[in-house]
Amino acid sequence: MTDRPALRRRLRDQRRALAAPARIAAAERLAGHLLEMPELPRTGYVAGYWASDGEIGLHVFQMRLPGGLRYCLPVLHGDMLRFAPWRAGDPLVTNRYGIPEPDVEPSSALDARDMSVVITPLVGFDARGHRLGMGGGWYDRSFAFRLERGAPPLLVGAGFAQQQLDALDAAEWDVPLDAVATESGILRPPPSP
Repeated sequence: MTDRPALRRRLRDQRRALAAPARIAAAERLAGHLLEMPELPRTGYVAGYWASDGEIGLHVFQMRLPGGLRYCLPVLHGDMLRFAPWRAGDPLVTNRYGIPEPDVEPSSALDARDMSVVITPLVGFDARGHRLGMGGGWYDRSFAFRLERGAPPLLVGAGFAQQQLDALDAAEWDVPLDAVATESGILRPPPSP
C-alpha cells in the first residue's frame, strides 16, 4: 500500500498552492463539463460539497443547475453522511471539522440512496476511478451499498487535473467512482472485468 498520509499531504499542498485566478477558471470549466454529462438527470437531488482546504469549487455548477434539480450539501449524522437541500443564503452551521453544512436536524436530511448524482471531493484519483479522500471514510461508508449495485446515485469525483495519479491501491471498502470531473474534462473509468 502507498503511504496514504504522505500522499494526502503532498496533494493537498499542491492544490492549496494554486493561484486564485487558476482556481476560479478551473471551477468555471469544471461546471461546464459536469453540466454536459449525458447522465445528469432532469429532476432529482444532486449532492455537492462545500469546498475547503483548496478543493475545486462547485459554486458555478450549483448556480447553473437545471431547475428540476435540487442541490444538496452533506450533513454529518453519526458516522454517515446525509444530504440536505441548500441554496445560497440558506442558514449554515459549522460541523466538527469546521466545514459549513445546512442548519437542519441531521436525522431529517436525505439518505445517500435518495441522491441521483453525488459530486464528491477528492484529494487524488486514478484512471480506474479510485478515489483518495481525506481519510475519514465518510463517502465510502455512506455509499457502501454501491459496492453491491450500480447507480443511482451516480458517483462523480471532482478535482483539479493535477490531482490525477498513475495508480492508487484500493482497499476492499473503497467505493469506486463512476466518473471523475476536472477542469480538463470527464474521465470515465474502464468497466470492471
